Amino acid sequence: MDTKFSVAVHILILISESPSPINSDQMAESVGTNASYIRKILALLKKADIVDGHRGVSGYDMTVSPEQLTLLQIYQAVTEGTKVHILDIHRNPNDKCVVGHYIQPVLSGIFADVEDTFAKSLAGKTLADCIDDIKKRMK
Repeated sequence: MDTKFSVAVHILILISESPSPINSDQMAESVGTNASYIRKILALLKKADIVDGHRGVSGYDMTVSPEQLTLLQIYQAVTEGTKVHILDIHRNPNDKCVVGHYIQPVLSGIFADVEDTFAKSLAGKTLADCIDDIKKRMK
């Protein structure tokens, strides 16, 4: 399972809520991974114009406010695509078998509905919603 999305949300909250610039080493410590992986995620977020970092300056800035940044935008930034794709169908079912012949079209429709629902759910939530939920849980 790919964790880029959850790591991206984690580090965006860190950037947003930190009173001073935070670097990839500090983010990596919080996430529980290495700084090079964090920098890969930051590069994707920078490419999507969600964060900005400057050569020679330690730390990153958000270019979008948490209230305006949807979880779908974050997901799309780290998956480098515009369409949500979370489920795959096996590629070589036996076409001579009745199940093998029909399984792909049956699952394709179901999976498309699930992915559409997932995308709509992410589009309805913002980074600010995640931050608010963390703050509620801290109390």
